[in-house]
Amino acid sequence: MQVLQVQLAVQADPAEVGRARRWVRSRLLNHGVDPDAPIAETVVLVVSELVTNAVVHTGCPAVLRLCFPLGDFPGASPDGSAAGSPGACASGFPSSTGAQDGGGEVREAATVGPLRVEVADASQVAPAPRHAGADVDATNGRGLELVELLCDRWGWYPDGSGKRVWCEISPDARPVDPLATVDWAALAQ
Repeated sequence: MQVLQVQLAVQADPAEVGRARRWVRSRLLNHGVDPDAPIAETVVLVVSELVTNAVVHTGCPAVLRLCFPLGDFPGASPDGSAAGSPGACASGFPSSTGAQDGGGEVREAATVGPLRVEVADASQVAPAPRHAGADVDATNGRGLELVELLCDRWGWYPDGSGKRVWCEISPDARPVDPLATVDWAALAQ
């Protein structure tokens, strides 16, 4: 199987979250993913939460990376044909040592399937899920809960002098809508 990796440098500015969402929508559209598909909405929401955590809670610049599995993902080349130089991305995903900010793309071999989102920052502080509690109007404290709810898997690990938070989302990801039925009070217990 082949993987396409793209990355975007994000500055330590909350306004960058909107830029990251627009960039992700653009990358998804460029790879044939319907912008109204559940996977697109899920990926955009997850990216928004992870980039917000990186730039707001750490105050550090970050790098957002998407790893598209070609052949198993909407818009992917069915034969997995690709060109590029080999690299090694986190957890078995390929990465490009030459991928450039703003959408530089390199295709490489891989052995895994779902879309992977990674956000690396320069802070060594572990991501800590916060709980908004029963206050359904609270605007903070749900980011990692959303990531856990919407992703197949997620985690983090130390990376150089900082850390990398990652998640994997399958093409048949849950739509964002189920959040309307989440019992936030039960999650806070």
